[in-house]
Amino acid sequence: MSAAGPIGGRAAWTGAALAADPSWIMPLPPEAPAEIAAALAGLEWRMVPGFDARHFPLPRTAGFLAEVARELEEGRGLVRLTGLDPRHYAAADLKRVFWGLMCHLGTPLPQNTTGEVLAEVKDETGSGAAVASGTARARSRSTGPLRFHTDKCDLLALLCASNGIAGGVSRIVSTVAIQDAMAARRPDLLAVLYQDFWRARPADEEGEGMAAKPFPMPVFARGPDGGFTSQYSRTYVELAQGMPGVPPLTAQQVEAMDLLAALAEELCVEMPFEPGQIQLMNQHVTYHGRTAYSDDVEPGAAAGSRRNLLRIWLSSPLSRALPAGHAGQWGDVRAGALRGGAMPGRSALAA
Repeated sequence: MSAAGPIGGRAAWTGAALAADPSWIMPLPPEAPAEIAAALAGLEWRMVPGFDARHFPLPRTAGFLAEVARELEEGRGLVRLTGLDPRHYAAADLKRVFWGLMCHLGTPLPQNTTGEVLAEVKDETGSGAAVASGTARARSRSTGPLRFHTDKCDLLALLCASNGIAGGVSRIVSTVAIQDAMAARRPDLLAVLYQDFWRARPADEEGEGMAAKPFPMPVFARGPDGGFTSQYSRTYVELAQGMPGVPPLTAQQVEAMDLLAALAEELCVEMPFEPGQIQLMNQHVTYHGRTAYSDDVEPGAAAGSRRNLLRIWLSSPLSRALPAGHAGQWGDVRAGALRGGAMPGRSALAA
């Protein structure tokens, strides 16, 4: 589909607007702590991924989470939840609480073919090094900054279990706002982003058997009902270059990606990620990234002085219909379908 004019709506927010209106930051309701405690106790022996929302009942908090789900699909596409204190839970129980809460928003998905369903995004270099090249996973599991990108799911959920001693500022931008800004400033480059860009996903993210061959997909697209979607990682575009059958990027494509990056910097919201906060992002209308961070790597350093984000990918029952051409990456493109993840259409819930 070719580029159109501005889309507008609540999903077209800017960082300046969110700074002036913090209503996107939502505290869990007062009854949530007691309901979470009761649900956790009721799990007994069940561990992640062996339970879903039916095993984690939240009589009143579930209604609040249903409103959050609607805001993510029909509103801004961004919510940050507050009110959870990681100090109250053992590490395994914190994961169970996070999993139980998120199962009320959608179906968890596999994040790779090795069985990772609840990822820990933390420094895996062992030295505190910032990895600035290589795959997206290598970059994310280091202390370095991350460029704006999407994950392959309807909803991305991140829980800050602990933070480093400096940096690691969360950065989110509305892709609808980027689309609209480009429509106003450079409609010629916006049209380029509605055309195919060749990408590739590396084996260390999806396993040797699922490592995608290069595939074409537009950066911006509209579904059959007109719903906007953007799936993008410049890392994946760069990875495809030089592969057999992949044409070199044109000067216009490079200029369009450069302008996209500049607008993301201009329009994003930046905010420290505090322990216990849960950040929820609709991956069709937002990109996310982070600044570099520092951990305390000294022997004997407290666990809380090292950054650790828990990550869950969700397929949402409220999701929009996607273009037919997205089926190769998403599986089922119908609205509300189980889709996305490293193995499209497969739930991460244990049988």
